Amino acid sequence: MIRLSVNIDHVATLRQVRKARDPDPVAAAVLAELGGACGITVHIRGDRRHIQERDLYLLRETVRGKLNVEAALTPDAVKVIQAVRPDLVTLVPERPDEPTTEGGLDLAARAAEVAEYAGLYREAEIPVSLFINPDLEAVKAAGKLGVKTVELNTLAFGAAATDEAREAEIKRVTEAARAAARLKIEVHMGHDINYQNAGFIGEIGEIGEASIGHAIVARATLVGMERAVREMLAALNE
Repeated sequence: MIRLSVNIDHVATLRQVRKARDPDPVAAAVLAELGGACGITVHIRGDRRHIQERDLYLLRETVRGKLNVEAALTPDAVKVIQAVRPDLVTLVPERPDEPTTEGGLDLAARAAEVAEYAGLYREAEIPVSLFINPDLEAVKAAGKLGVKTVELNTLAFGAAATDEAREAEIKRVTEAARAAARLKIEVHMGHDINYQNAGFIGEIGEIGEASIGHAIVARATLVGMERAVREMLAALNE
């Protein structure tokens, strides 16, 4: 059974549009866990476009499952995350002009930098995951860096417009997941997973957890967070 970590960034996005108090991402986190989520994922971006530092402290006190914080390779992120002490930090690439994280870490070009930041979190006894594209070289590089968890970027899978393209991406993700499992690396996945395509990728046995945000938050605006989470869990594990 694939576990579900719910990304609540876009609850905070809606709040920040009006610089208001609501909707409260902490309340959304409580409802997501009541719906069956194993934990909560948030991204503390450099521009603070959605999740704020105050949210992180409140989530740390509220989340009963695993709190996963996504962060870029920056001193600012290290300072915040070392203070909050989440259960997991997922290192991601970040560009100011992107609507959301668009690709995995380029470990071929940034291995030394990733190793440096991963080391800072390890010194603080905060487990590290890497957000990587689903290719074998990225998995091998992650293994050399000694991380215990990777999150495979499923953006290309989510964007597949034909059955052939989708099957090709499923094969690619499957091969990467199996390679990671052989290296004793825990495998997560995330990006562009929705209620229509979750079942296809949920069949990959090596994947233990999915991190899903936009589709769930969008559904929650219509049916409520608890129901949206239950429906996604059913879609992942149908």
